[in-house]
Amino acid sequence: MISRIGEGKGTKPAVRRSYKIEVNALAEGWEYLKHLDAGYDRAPVLRDMMDAYGNDVWNYAFFLTKRPEAADDVAQEVFLAAYNGLYGFRGGCTVKSWLLTITRNKALHVVQSAFIRRVTLTDRIVRKDAAPSAEANALEGMENHALWEAVLRLPRKYREVLVLDYHYGLTLREIAALLRISEGTVKSRSHRAKKQLNAMLSEDGKGEEA
Repeated sequence: MISRIGEGKGTKPAVRRSYKIEVNALAEGWEYLKHLDAGYDRAPVLRDMMDAYGNDVWNYAFFLTKRPEAADDVAQEVFLAAYNGLYGFRGGCTVKSWLLTITRNKALHVVQSAFIRRVTLTDRIVRKDAAPSAEANALEGMENHALWEAVLRLPRKYREVLVLDYHYGLTLREIAALLRISEGTVKSRSHRAKKQLNAMLSEDGKGEEA
């Protein structure tokens, strides 16, 4: 079952970065993908992908659209597209990167074709696994509601970089490839995103003290 952002109670966000060597899909336990030819039963493959990455797809769609119902629709479209594209996938990138790229394309189409009202994230974001970096620990120590409400207020180009880095643990190279920008631009956006985030959180803190 896909657990979405906002589900889970009484737990601080585990906003963590996974430090791992970048590997292609065939080294992730998806080696059988290279054997998929026309006529191969794709249903079990799709179930494996949904079990492994359903949460990531839905949550990323939500970060981009800010609407749960839109994230539902996007997630369905993503796995339908993945199902239809399985025969052509040969492990040139990680499965996660491939699915998140499809998610981004589908979600941005939704954002661009409909009026997206601003919403507030009121529940807690729950993540598990991976060892935290120093910055992730600092983020995790902040009040969850204030942190992620501020992240959602960032411009999309900054919000995406933070989410892909700290929430999904993608490498610099993977983020650049997914967003179709240079690694230098990723670094620049990440720096500006953190600067804006800190400014917003500081301003919110002053407002609470007043």
